[in-house]
Amino acid sequence: MKDIQVHAQKDHILSLCTASPIQALTELVWNALDADAFDVKVDVIQNPLGGIDAIRVADDGLGVNALQAETHFGNLGGSWKRDATKTPLSGRVLHGSKGKGRFKAFGLGNRVEWRTTLQTDSGLRSFVLSGSAEDPGHFTLTDVATPGPGTGTEVMISEIRGALGSLLDTSWAVQQLASHFALYLKAYPNVRIYFQGLLVNPVIVQHAAHTYHLKSSEGSRAELQVIEWKTKQGRGKIVFCDADGFALHEADAAVRPGSGFNFTAYLVSARFAALHAENLLLLEDMHPEVKAFLEAARELLRRHFRERREAVTHELVQQWRADGVYPYRGDAADADEEAARRRFEACALTVRAYSDNFDQLSAVEKRLLFRLLREALDAHPTRAADLLGEALELPAKRRKELLKF
Repeated sequence: MKDIQVHAQKDHILSLCTASPIQALTELVWNALDADAFDVKVDVIQNPLGGIDAIRVADDGLGVNALQAETHFGNLGGSWKRDATKTPLSGRVLHGSKGKGRFKAFGLGNRVEWRTTLQTDSGLRSFVLSGSAEDPGHFTLTDVATPGPGTGTEVMISEIRGALGSLLDTSWAVQQLASHFALYLKAYPNVRIYFQGLLVNPVIVQHAAHTYHLKSSEGSRAELQVIEWKTKQGRGKIVFCDADGFALHEADAAVRPGSGFNFTAYLVSARFAALHAENLLLLEDMHPEVKAFLEAARELLRRHFRERREAVTHELVQQWRADGVYPYRGDAADADEEAARRRFEACALTVRAYSDNFDQLSAVEKRLLFRLLREALDAHPTRAADLLGEALELPAKRRKELLKF
């Protein structure tokens, strides 16, 4: 057994151990991909009471070079990736370069083991590198007598910390991973990431994808890829990415897409790698060039979702007419009826957006619901919209939008 001590101040190392559960998992997956893995499997191991006993991240990559562990694990910034730009086997673009990602594992649990097998001149050799959150700058290296059947690394995290319940929501976790690795998986379709046995496939969880080309007010160019997700997320994000699709920084999109739209917008440009290297992306609106890109992206997103809302509304109304559930017949008789229809459609779309099973309702159920909604709006539009807002717990601004027609 060999002791390995990281050459850095303890408080600095401790600062690297802080991450949300999904951020920590993301870093571990990146480490696997940078080791030329084609299959990465993330498993949350539960105990009989439903709690989390351990987290495992396994890959079929080239393994951790334990023969040079003192160099690779013992120095911050001493990662082998520092002087490389591509993975050695498949030539994929590298994500990390400073050897910091491994410390994020301690954000999940107090004990971490890297069980790794690598190919050497004398054949396969296996090692176990272990560490503790109590002293994250200290690792032990143990040589395993019987090597594994093939190269790869299994990260086992135990003594799980609290507040990891979000990882038990499998669909949410798959969505988050799909959002983060969307561009990478698009660039390298032979790479597979699994969470609890489910394939992390952005195509499966995305509703639509659109690509735009924009130019900031300062003349720089970038590509904006807008992915709309099928499942609900938090606020929309603008993700700055380098030319190879690696996420560098996230900013609030500050755009209201409308009910039913969940999205991530990826700003892709080679320029962002240089801005990121100088920590300028963090300044967002306080840096002229970054602000120019954000303003251009936000304006494009507002136009995009304005057009998408109009298209979705038209498609749904046509479908409701075809199904015989739309509570109006023929064309509007006058401007007042046209406004009433627009008001009804806004309320009906809101009900659909805030209901998890609206599309599974039968035609009879939809017809009854829509007729009652129309009658309530015709009798007292303001009161009906208020009741709808209260029932669905809509924010005040959203309630006002229901009455603008």
